[in-house]
Amino acid sequence: METDLIIVAINELHQRANQALENKDATAYMTMFDDTLNFTPFEKPAINKRDFTIDLKKYFSGIKEIHTSHYRIKSSVEDDIFTEKIARKSVILKPKLLVFTKKQTIQTEEIYHWKISKGEWKVIALEIVLEEKY
Repeated sequence: METDLIIVAINELHQRANQALENKDATAYMTMFDDTLNFTPFEKPAINKRDFTIDLKKYFSGIKEIHTSHYRIKSSVEDDIFTEKIARKSVILKPKLLVFTKKQTIQTEEIYHWKISKGEWKVIALEIVLEEKY
């Protein structure tokens, strides 16, 4: 499979995922992940898709807004697995007191492993390899 065509398909999935994050829609966001997902948060043990979904819903409940963007650092294809490293920047607004908000910026580097499952690209593994908050 040609890498350029894979990247076009993956870019579209990332756009949908970013929109789901900004809408705080955990169900829509989780559609990009395969049921066998292995998610490794930064400096924490790996968890499965079910636990990741629970954690994400809890996280969304504590924030007012999220704005996110990313760019691909590098990518490769080997044995029907598309692997990419992306850099993400997210700005989170959390409620603080009645009318105030607290702004937090999170920058991450994330490694995605994608595989075609039932005719669609799905993330089978995701690892957050760097995370900075300020």
